[in-house]
Amino acid sequence: MIIILRSDATKEQADSLLALIAEHGLKPLYMPGSERTVIGALGDERVLVPLELEALPFVERVLPVLSPYKLASREKRPGGSTVTVGGVPFGPGTFTIVAGPCAVESEAQIGEAARRVKAAGAHMLRGGAFKPRTSPYSFQGLEEEGLRLLAAAGREVGLPVVTEVMDIYDLELVARHADMLQVGARNMQDYRLLKELGKAGLPVLLKRGMSATYEELLLSAEYLLKEGNKQVVLCERGIKTFEHATRNTLDLNAVPYLQRQSHLPVIVDPSHGSGLRELVAPMAKAAAAAGADGVMVEVHPDPGHALSDGAQALGPDQFAELVGSLRDHAALEGRRLA
Repeated sequence: MIIILRSDATKEQADSLLALIAEHGLKPLYMPGSERTVIGALGDERVLVPLELEALPFVERVLPVLSPYKLASREKRPGGSTVTVGGVPFGPGTFTIVAGPCAVESEAQIGEAARRVKAAGAHMLRGGAFKPRTSPYSFQGLEEEGLRLLAAAGREVGLPVVTEVMDIYDLELVARHADMLQVGARNMQDYRLLKELGKAGLPVLLKRGMSATYEELLLSAEYLLKEGNKQVVLCERGIKTFEHATRNTLDLNAVPYLQRQSHLPVIVDPSHGSGLRELVAPMAKAAAAAGADGVMVEVHPDPGHALSDGAQALGPDQFAELVGSLRDHAALEGRRLA
């Protein structure tokens, strides 16, 4: 860590900071200059983060050298990590497709969706049982019944399932039915939930918050990893910008950046990223070209009558066509469909 002192900082203030660094087990370096004094801290500087040194009145700037997310950092595993869910891999060399409706609506609906996405080549089935909706009057999901129907549909066609956990009080219930637990964008910084998910023993799909930075996403992943859960997949799902023509702005910069900074697999959700059915396929293919480890796509047997997010859901035939295209796009990046 590099700590730049203000021009009016005294030698006594510099000495107090050097002593503080030494007290925390790091080697302090004193580097006085003609205009500024610079203090260095050799060692794992992250132990100094809670001290908030930049708040000291005589400190001008603090420049970290190490990343604040030591477990999620690429330095931990330079070759990248593979996360396996029910035999399905996410990681280097593969391209994984997760598909299904936004919400589980009925036994017939989720059963038909599962059969159609499986036939088209999907590797995992998605479906929401607890739905966080902006309006309290919108369909909120079937809750426990939805979990039961989702799990049954996945078993019938042989696909592992992923669904969202919204609250720590629902965690045990959801974990009984799901193969992978999803953290939605609204809960990315629910740190109490993240801690419990880190102990749950199931893989976690962590979606980026709609206003979150890359560092904030990786620090949320760090909460999961710190509790012992090494099975974490990151998901870029679009962010809020000034543009209102689409539901969100899909930030594909996130894919190569996160992969450079972290060893965790990164997938893309082009459905939420655009909110428009006609943009889902182009953005899914763009995600493959950007080097993503997979995509998560909303597919409904009858999008026009969907109870949730029908405007961004593909029909089964559209999805089948997309999978064929993704197979070719992934191959260009040296990946095969999982």
